[in-house]
Amino acid sequence: MSFEDSYLGKIRQLVGSQLLLVPGARIVIEEPDGKILLQKRSDLGVWGLPGGNAEPGEDLTSVVEREVLEETGLIITGATPFGFGCNPEIETVEFPNGDRCQFFVLNFFTRSFSGDLRILDGESLALEWFRMDKLPRMLPNMEASVRAYGSYRSNGEFQMI
Repeated sequence: MSFEDSYLGKIRQLVGSQLLLVPGARIVIEEPDGKILLQKRSDLGVWGLPGGNAEPGEDLTSVVEREVLEETGLIITGATPFGFGCNPEIETVEFPNGDRCQFFVLNFFTRSFSGDLRILDGESLALEWFRMDKLPRMLPNMEASVRAYGSYRSNGEFQMI
C-alpha cells in the first residue's frame, strides 16, 4: 500500500504537517543466536525496527504482522507484547517533509518467523541482523524499544517506554 493510500496518508492530505497522534506497533524479531532484525529506513536514513501504523479496523497484532510481511517478506507468528512506547520526548518524530507524529506504540517480540528476508517496498534501504550489543545508529525511540526488550528478557516485566 502506498503512503498516499494509507489512513495516515489520507489524514495528511486533510491536515497537512501538523502534529498527529498515531497508534502503531513495532517488533523485535530475534534469531536463535540472539541477533535482531533491523531495517535501514529510507525516510530518515537510520536504522529502526520493523513496524508501522494502524489502519482502520486493525488490531495491533495484525498491524505488526502486516508491516513485517510488507517490509521484510517474513511471516511472523507468536508476536508477544513486551512494552508500550508513549514518551513524547522520543516518540515525537519530525520527518524530512515537515510532517510531525507522536507515536503510541505497542512493542512486540517474536522468535518465530519464516520466509525469505527481502526488501519489498520503498520504506527500507537495507535489512540486516545485528547483535544487541553492537547496534548501528538508530532512531531514539527504536533504540529505546531494543533496550526495553533487553530489560524484559532480563526481568520479565512489561516495559513502559
